[in-house]
Amino acid sequence: MGEIVGAGLLAHVPTIVLPEQTRKELNEGREISLVPGLRRLRAEVFEELDYDTVVVLDSHWATTVEFVVTSHRRRAGLFTSEELPRGMCRMPYDYPGDPELARSIADFADRHGTWITPIEDPFLPVYYATINLWKYLGDGLPDKKWISIGVCQTGDVEDHLRLGRALADGVAALPGRRVLLIASGALSHTFWPLRELRAHESSDPSHIRTPEARAADERRIAWFERGEHAQVLATMPEFLTHRPEARFGHYLMMIGALGEDRCTAPGRPYSAYENSVGTGQMHLWFDRPAEGWTGTSDPDPSEAAA
Repeated sequence: MGEIVGAGLLAHVPTIVLPEQTRKELNEGREISLVPGLRRLRAEVFEELDYDTVVVLDSHWATTVEFVVTSHRRRAGLFTSEELPRGMCRMPYDYPGDPELARSIADFADRHGTWITPIEDPFLPVYYATINLWKYLGDGLPDKKWISIGVCQTGDVEDHLRLGRALADGVAALPGRRVLLIASGALSHTFWPLRELRAHESSDPSHIRTPEARAADERRIAWFERGEHAQVLATMPEFLTHRPEARFGHYLMMIGALGEDRCTAPGRPYSAYENSVGTGQMHLWFDRPAEGWTGTSDPDPSEAAA
């Protein structure tokens, strides 16, 4: 039986792949905490933990009529972002995929009342919510497989939880498979308007777009650190008013795979809570508790779907 052995809610902001000097110029002469946080996460988790595959729940990849999971044997090329080509330009990437896991996840779509399609088209775009984190956490680890799953822009909270349940079942169906999940995306996610934006490039959270959004983020960070995922889920309608990135679909898919409101895994911070031109960013890592993600045993996704 396969298992999910770790999971993280991680920031992928373009700033992390800019040169250090540029990062400091944007941040009043200081390094942003997101970068050393990723380096520490790599050293402590991605280079130490026993795992086969990383599944990125990619908040920048929006589908419409179904969820899509990459099923390539390998993805390689040069990435230039359509959003910020000045800062993310011709970035090389090369990593193996996991078509067996992709197909296994899709096999459980019907059981959980959703639609999931594995796609191996070599021209399928990649997104920096995957590539920026792979550069820090996967580059130089050639045996580790990476696949991505997009959010669905027509899906609601329940739809993304259903994807997570299918993901957990798909992992469990493969004997011995050990998987890490990355929910790649932000907390609150409202940018400053263009004419004001350059006055708010510092990482200091005083630059978060509204005090209310900052307070909402900080409440959820405290819940994450205490493992109170039930509280996060119970207050999703309120959090959605603060426009979390991708309607927090990246987190919802992750927590759907970890047992939803039964998950009690506390989060370890790997950065400070930071601003990125109005949006709330932080790295939080959830280790699999010895007693399982729900505090008693590993979750049964089929029970979660009942």
